[in-house]
Amino acid sequence: MSEHGSTESLVSPARNSLRVRGTVQGVGFRPSVYRLARARNLAGFVRNDSEGVWIEIEGPPEVLAHFPDLLRRESPPLARIHDIEVAELSTLGETGFRVVANASDRSARAIIPADSAPCRACLDELFDPSNRRYRYPFINCTDCGPRYTIVRDVPYDRSRTTMDAFALCERCRQEYEDPGDRRFHAEPNACPACGPRLEFTAADTSSLFGAAALDAAIEALRGGEIVAVKGLGGFHLAADAANCQAVGLLRFRKHRASKPFALMVRDLETAREVVEIRAVDARVLESRARPIVLLARKSATVLSSAIAPGLSEIGIMLPYTPLHNLLVREGPPMLVMTSGNRSEEPIARDNAEAVDKLAGIADGFLFHDRGIHSRADDSVMRIVSGQPQPVRRSRGLVPEPIELPFDSPAVLAVGGELKNTVCLTRGNEAYVSPHIGDLGNPEARRFFEEAIGTLTRLLDTKPAAIAHDLHPDYFTTRWARSSGLDLQAVQHHHAHIASCLAEHGRTAPAIGIAFDGTGCGPEGELWGGEILVAGLASFRRLGHLRPLRLAGGEAAIRQPWRVAAAALLDAGEDLDLLPGIDARRAGEVRRLLESKFRSPTATGAGRWFDAVAALCGFSGEVTYEGQAAAELEASACRTDVEPYSFGFDSSGAEATFEVDLRPLVRGIARDLRAATGVSTISARFHETLAFAVLESARRSRQLTEISTVALSGGCFQNKLLTERTKGLLESDGFDVLVQRRVPPNDGGLSLGQAAVAGFRLRSRMEGS
Repeated sequence: MSEHGSTESLVSPARNSLRVRGTVQGVGFRPSVYRLARARNLAGFVRNDSEGVWIEIEGPPEVLAHFPDLLRRESPPLARIHDIEVAELSTLGETGFRVVANASDRSARAIIPADSAPCRACLDELFDPSNRRYRYPFINCTDCGPRYTIVRDVPYDRSRTTMDAFALCERCRQEYEDPGDRRFHAEPNACPACGPRLEFTAADTSSLFGAAALDAAIEALRGGEIVAVKGLGGFHLAADAANCQAVGLLRFRKHRASKPFALMVRDLETAREVVEIRAVDARVLESRARPIVLLARKSATVLSSAIAPGLSEIGIMLPYTPLHNLLVREGPPMLVMTSGNRSEEPIARDNAEAVDKLAGIADGFLFHDRGIHSRADDSVMRIVSGQPQPVRRSRGLVPEPIELPFDSPAVLAVGGELKNTVCLTRGNEAYVSPHIGDLGNPEARRFFEEAIGTLTRLLDTKPAAIAHDLHPDYFTTRWARSSGLDLQAVQHHHAHIASCLAEHGRTAPAIGIAFDGTGCGPEGELWGGEILVAGLASFRRLGHLRPLRLAGGEAAIRQPWRVAAAALLDAGEDLDLLPGIDARRAGEVRRLLESKFRSPTATGAGRWFDAVAALCGFSGEVTYEGQAAAELEASACRTDVEPYSFGFDSSGAEATFEVDLRPLVRGIARDLRAATGVSTISARFHETLAFAVLESARRSRQLTEISTVALSGGCFQNKLLTERTKGLLESDGFDVLVQRRVPPNDGGLSLGQAAVAGFRLRSRMEGS
């Protein structure tokens, strides 16, 4: 052979197996492997199984050596490769490359992908009058569409999804079976001839189907009516956001006095009419998850003031299904799109359930007949320090796993009572459920058990232990104790800090600032403004905010002026500064506080927000969790202000310090008497808390020689507080961790519980 000729024929072929784990099913991974192998004249096959994807390839050794890197570099948009194991096999002399049927073994380790917004190719077809899927609301391909919400079991194929009720027509089957087609094994593949269809019903009309149903729903929305729309993970209640009467009627019928509504808008340009949008906001809005993003509202808009009363931000999302795209393209360009449920219940999932729950609210119903197996509310994000932070983690993000910095036996963590999620671990992966909500009613508790069943089935994992909160009266604690499994109790604020550490891959102790409303301390105390040194193994309390008395117990959480009264009296001020509170009510609360009857003390940072909000004029009842604090943040001016004074007290019996906020209260009292504006008082309060955290962290660093700070708890979903605190700490040389994968509120508790319990079990096993 010439020295310039090919030597390929002289090199003996090799054969390798590749075990690919991660989010690699239902995302077009096999056709991608098929195309890559065929382009390089490799032989072999690819198939799905319950661990992920199995590949066998045969060809020149140098090509095989680079194939794993090629897979990582050119994987489909929705794929997430966690690891690739390569092993050598004996050659078989095969020719050609095949996609073969799924393996049938049941040891499930494959990861189901999250639901994804329509890709550009599908949207182009949706609005192309010459395409056979023109205006078809269920268009999808391997790069987009429903996933988690329709899956019943693994391995992921059509027969294990709610799409098994729809037999593919000949044209759809050809696409489904062609490895060169972008709909190859797109399990939800469908068209108007063979797939799901819409149905519209209203009190005064007979049912309409298909395109007629869509047209009727659009006309109802244009006419100011409220329409219950079946979406991806459940129902929404939709109304024209620019129609003040429709928005007011929705509030009245849903008994939702003040809690903000989210909006679905046609596109970014429409969004820019009502909110400020930066580049990072646009990236998150347009991401495949399509979350609700909290954005600063513009002062002059066409929106009803009832969209988000008392707040400076509006929750905005872009359409994330073909149906939603049709509604906002052909109907009102801005729709209120709020969860289809009664107050504090889970989002309605089934058609019959929606009629039962929403009949007194909706004027019409836009149904479809594709089943929703796993309900999922919309995810909510806020941009904090230039990066997205979850406020609610659900549709579009679940069930993406969070990698833990260790392996352990499987743990089921059952979260808290409010903003509940559950978490199941498998090896070094933690799977947090969709947002479940507040467990105060039977419907939410059924959803809680349903979410546990979904995770254990899809992961084919039985927990070795259950992690739960210390609070004895939580439903989750009682449920855990009835399970018969090994119990791992995790203190509430330790779990908050652990969730932050775990998502950042940390196990070692950090200075933990856990600020929230109320959580149960180790001896049953009411904690919530805690400075800890905490790792995954253990925690120790270093300090806390000065406690306030809660006059009337739970009543003080519903009526923040009661907490303001406690703060005033504690600081030596009089109750005449309470706006809108008559002398009789003020006197009753004074007597409660002085007698200490039904007035427990609590260190919660959230209660300090409530107190200051009441002093700044919030005199009504809280109608949703965190309302007073949210309105206080919204009122703060964004100019430089001086903090109020505060102090430290280390004279208590415990070896801890107390952040004394009585000087802050006296400073606010002076400002109120001087008629200083509420916006300035609010800003100074936020500045004071940020400096109090800085000084607490400095003291903690001197005590522990630790310079990493983790910020967690519901108060750190406050953007103003978090950004200012983070900036001050970093300027002082601290490494600051804030939450990016799970919410800092109680929606992240289950991850922290699972991390602590798993680390304990691992340490126990290593020590035995």
